[in-house]
Amino acid sequence: MAEQPPAQEITDVEALRVLAHPMRQKIEQCLRKGPGNSAALARQLGESTGLVSYHLRQMAKHGFVEEVPELAKGRERWWRAVPGDRRFPPYSRQTPEMREALTEMHRLNLAELVAEASRFEDARGTLGPWADAALFSRATLRLTPAQLRAFFEEYIALVYRYSAPEGEVAPDARAVLVRLLGIPESN
Repeated sequence: MAEQPPAQEITDVEALRVLAHPMRQKIEQCLRKGPGNSAALARQLGESTGLVSYHLRQMAKHGFVEEVPELAKGRERWWRAVPGDRRFPPYSRQTPEMREALTEMHRLNLAELVAEASRFEDARGTLGPWADAALFSRATLRLTPAQLRAFFEEYIALVYRYSAPEGEVAPDARAVLVRLLGIPESN
């Protein structure tokens, strides 16, 4: 079980814009799989090394990625994603700029989820036992805002309960994308 980091509420609009940038989200997706350098990331993303380096520096400025000095060779800089329990202010405390950035970030996250689900379905016939591993649940709960918050906190605790500490991942383990989306009906 990985240790659950303290929740960090992100209120800086510039940091939210970093998270809501499409290129930076793609870089973060790549770094979720492990460390990389700007040249390798640029090849993966079909972008220039200079552009990727710029975005990495912006992400590092806000603590979303960090250098991995032990992998550096000469001037080559390696980067990794910085894990964390990042949270956002509730809607009632968001400025219009925050809402704009968070709306874009949510749009990109949903698009990523749809793309990942499509890739999984396309590859399912070649995945052996992992073809049966996709889970889906759909439920409607009747909750108060406080109960929904408690549900979310239990979900986060469960995620960390099943997160292996770095270096302790089972040899047959794969990255599994798990998302929780709770949207109150607008009645």
